[in-house]
Amino acid sequence: MLGIDPALRTTGYGAIERTNGHVRLIEAGVVVTTARGTLEERLCELYGGIRDVIAQTQPGLVVIEELYTAYKNPRTALLMGHARGVLCLASAQAGVAVHTLGHTRVKRALIGSGSARKEQVNAMVTRLLGLKRAPQPLDVSDALALALAFLNVVERRPFPSVL
Repeated sequence: MLGIDPALRTTGYGAIERTNGHVRLIEAGVVVTTARGTLEERLCELYGGIRDVIAQTQPGLVVIEELYTAYKNPRTALLMGHARGVLCLASAQAGVAVHTLGHTRVKRALIGSGSARKEQVNAMVTRLLGLKRAPQPLDVSDALALALAFLNVVERRPFPSVL
């Protein structure tokens, strides 16, 4: 399963697998686009980067954060919509189903509160995956949180006794 935290500049991703009740990190990182590029160039970079990640990790499912409407700047929402569309396209072209989760649902699934801070989510992701160091940047942690929340909420497979 591949979690993706969409953004036009830095998109986080994290691939995990669950076997015999244990969750394991396969790969995590970011796809970074050129800040000075045109929108079209940046979307093309994002598409190519995530297409490569999907080809390399071979996920059975992609979980992408839902676009929320609380953006103070409507332009940000528009750019996020473009980025999400490209990510959904890359997934669909690879034949991988896409599921979406809202950020408050992810936080509630991992921390128990939809208003949890990013640092709390990062700490829980680190704990659940048994990592020695917290994933950085936070875009990576957010992507892994999406995948972990999907396992917990949608597949209704609670985590081991760490919670």
